[in-house]
This record gives sequence, C-alpha cells and structure tokens, in this order.
Amino acid sequence: MESQPVVIGLVGAGFAASFHLENYKRVPGVTVRVKGVTSKNPEKARAFAETHGLECTYESFDDLLADPEITVVDLCAPNYLHHALTVQAASAGKHIICEKPLTASFRDGGSLSRGEMFEEALASADDMVRAVRDHGVKFCYAENWIYAPSIQKANRILGESDNTILRVVAEESHSGTHSPYAKEWRYGGGGSLFNKGCHPVGGTLYLKYAEGRRKRGRAIKPKSVMAQVANLTKMGDFEREEEKWIQTGWKDCEDWGSMFLTFEDDSVAQITASDMVLGGIQNSLTVYSSKVVLQCNLIPNTSMMTYAPEDRIMGDAYIREKVETRAGWQFSNPDEDWINGFPHELQDFCEALAYDRSPVSDIELARDIVAVCYGAYVSAETGRAFDLSDWMEAG
Repeated sequence: MESQPVVIGLVGAGFAASFHLENYKRVPGVTVRVKGVTSKNPEKARAFAETHGLECTYESFDDLLADPEITVVDLCAPNYLHHALTVQAASAGKHIICEKPLTASFRDGGSLSRGEMFEEALASADDMVRAVRDHGVKFCYAENWIYAPSIQKANRILGESDNTILRVVAEESHSGTHSPYAKEWRYGGGGSLFNKGCHPVGGTLYLKYAEGRRKRGRAIKPKSVMAQVANLTKMGDFEREEEKWIQTGWKDCEDWGSMFLTFEDDSVAQITASDMVLGGIQNSLTVYSSKVVLQCNLIPNTSMMTYAPEDRIMGDAYIREKVETRAGWQFSNPDEDWINGFPHELQDFCEALAYDRSPVSDIELARDIVAVCYGAYVSAETGRAFDLSDWMEAG
C-alpha cells in the first residue's frame, strides 16, 4: 500500500511538544512534516516555531484546524483541555495524537464524591470515543510504556509459548512534579495515582489485552480494583523538617497511591505511583507468568553508569529524569527517549496514519485506563473493592 504524507500541527509549545518534535525526526520510512504550532501563549508559540524551524504558527486552534494541509493534530496540551480539543479535531476530520492521561473529572478535589467523579470522567471519555468513531478519524494515545523496548520484548516472549500471566507488579515514582498546576485536581484530574499511575496501568493492561487476544480472540479486561491513597508529604514529622528534597504543596490530591487489580481470568496486578521517592524517576514492570519472570527496568537501568566524587564535576550534563545530584554512581541512560519508547511510539503513530491502520495504543485503551484509575479512587474513598465489569467495553 502506498503511504500518505503525515502533516502535523502541534497544540502546545512546552516540554511534551519539544520531545515529540525531537522524536518525529527519528521516524524513518514515512514522510512526516511538522508544519506548525499553536499555543494559548502566542509569543511562546512563535519562539517555539523559531527554535525548531517550523514553517508557521497558528493564532488559534481553529486556525490550525482550518489548514487543509494538516492531517493530524498532536495534543501536547494540559489534561483538562484534551476533551474539548479532541471533539473539535474529530469534528474537523483531523486525526489525533493525544498525550496521557486521556481525560478526567476536573473539579476541586473535595467538590464531589469519587463515585460522582468516576461517572463524570467516564462520560467525558465516552464522549471522546464517540466523536472519534462517528467521524472516522484515528486516535493515537501517547502512552510510551506500551512502546518501551523492554515491555515490547516481554510481550514477544510471552507470545512465543503457551504462557499465562499470573501477576504483574509495576511502579512509576519520583520526587515530585515541579508544576504547581499538577498539584490541583481541577487541572490534573487527580494526583499521583492518576497522573503517574496511568503509565504502569497502561503497560499492564496492554500485556493482559495482548495475552487475551492471542488466546481468546479478545482482551482480558480488569474486573475489579482496590486502592489506597495518602498525602505523605503532609505528615507532621516531615513538615517539621527544615531541609526538603521532595516536592511539597499538594493542594487537594494525593502524593502516593497503590492499587490492586483483578482481571477476568483472576490474574492480578499491583500498581504503585508516587511523588515522594528520591533517587530519580523509578519506572519498572515485572511480569510473573506460568513459565517465565520478566523484569522491565525502563528507568533506572545499567546500560550506562557514571561516577563523580562531586556534583560540580559533571557540569550541566543531563543524567536522567528527576535525579537530585550528579555525584556518586549514577544510572546515566545514554538514550532516555529510546528506552522509554518515545521514538517507537511516534513511529507506530506515523505508520498508522500513513498506511491507514490502527495504532497499537488506541482510544479503547486510553478510556479503560481512566476507568481503572477512577475506580481506584472510588475504592480508596469507600474502603471497598470497585467492580469494573459494567464499565469495560468488550475488547
């Protein structure tokens, strides 16, 4: 099949847009052109376009959608804008790449019960699903864990034998976001359990869905979730410490959460997420199956180690995400984007758009992640397991 050119309009001119742009440059075999960018801050958009050599900036999202050359919009915008931008882009017939998480309930953290927030978040997600399907556009969900080489290798190994996933243990943690907006529910849609936990949840669901499709012709979906959350940086003894290395200032959402998932086949998963762990970002997923154990260390890993007796010796060298010092022995990943799956993610998206096929990470998975994480919030509030069975589409 002859490929079609992929012409991209970026929405947002911050961190996510920058690493997306850098990884579009690594996509071979497909004609990819990032034409322009729009942002709520026009000056920031113009500076971004100039820095990265883009052809143009758009004064508004409407102007970007009106450009007939644009085939796909890449939403590197805050979580609370994903719903409106997706529905508008789908209505305009544009394909969509969307950063995670998909959507949420964007209220003050104490304004509604978690059950009411669950229903609101799922209504938002389902509205996005309808818009995408009704207008026949593709939706690419930018969950990089699914594309991380170690998780892809784990999936291949699991698929090469009659093998059953019994248990998954996964975590994403670090010392805390520096964004004040991420510390408020109305902007982030939740705290650590959602905004960090969506990654290991995504990786876990991907592996179970792939297993189910191999064995049964349909995904193995989660059927229940139990969870607990906490604000550990509000402990009295911690607050009384004068020197702090962990981010503080969480307003109405948690800085730690853990959930226990049970799937339709009675396999289980333990997933933890937090913003109060020193030592750099911790991204790991371990599969305990009937025949193998597979440990995926996204970050840190030992692909490169460095040692310096003092931080200053390393100058401004980048070591890895969220690490507090360059001194001592360090896990100095030589290609953090690659090990995290970012170039592989955008390769899949561009090929899906160019050759008219579905992406590996799609809107069904994105929606289910919202259901799992918000079901976990209901469980944490009520102290009981939350039944997910009625909220899962057949995979």
